[in-house]
Amino acid sequence: MTFVAKMKSLALRGVVAASVCVALVLALTATHAQADPMTIQITYKNKQFQPSSLTAPANTPVTLKIRNADAKAMEFESKSLRVEKVVAANSEGSINIRPLQPGSYEFFDDFNPDSRGTLVVQ
Repeated sequence: MTFVAKMKSLALRGVVAASVCVALVLALTATHAQADPMTIQITYKNKQFQPSSLTAPANTPVTLKIRNADAKAMEFESKSLRVEKVVAANSEGSINIRPLQPGSYEFFDDFNPDSRGTLVVQ
């Protein structure tokens, strides 16, 4: 292979490598832009979720901020959301929820199963 042919081959490899890097950066930027979660606040007081019905947009990650205003710990649980989190008395906890399809997702306090609520995804 001549010197000129080697230089052309190296130049082509450089262009291909640069193109791949640009494509990766654009893909990661687009993914990050879509991944900004929506934050929803909920309070647990007197063994009840307030509000008991939450709404979120479809295909958007959600961060659920739970404030436990009771004197006892509670466990936020949802089989349909596939999440559970113990929140100590008089404290706060956060749960990250993946982007969801439209539908209703029930949640409850595992320590007090009569305390229930619903996340409605539209």
